[in-house]
Amino acid sequence: MVRLFKRLAVLATIGALAVVVGVMLKRRRDESMPGNGSPQSHPFTPAATTEHAPDWVAPVDGACPAGYPIKANENSHIYHVPGGRFYDRTVAERCYATADGAERDGYRPSKT
Repeated sequence: MVRLFKRLAVLATIGALAVVVGVMLKRRRDESMPGNGSPQSHPFTPAATTEHAPDWVAPVDGACPAGYPIKANENSHIYHVPGGRFYDRTVAERCYATADGAERDGYRPSKT
């Protein structure tokens, strides 16, 4: 019976640690989003109502719109520039106006 309680205590501890790590990762991801929740830099806010254009926009029908040629992948945190080796193959999850904007959001350039 004591062994059962010890095992349950270990499993509860592991579960609690998993929850804490999940919360920390979510908070980290949320903090890396552009504007940190500021309505002026939210990517879906129309440009007419903001003080400046957003750093990134969502792709339209799988393609980056004019003025936002840099393709970024959220899973790998890699961005691709026009003319790059894998640019044409990359399915954009975010489209950036500049490489600096992508790097500010924690993306790194493609190595090829």
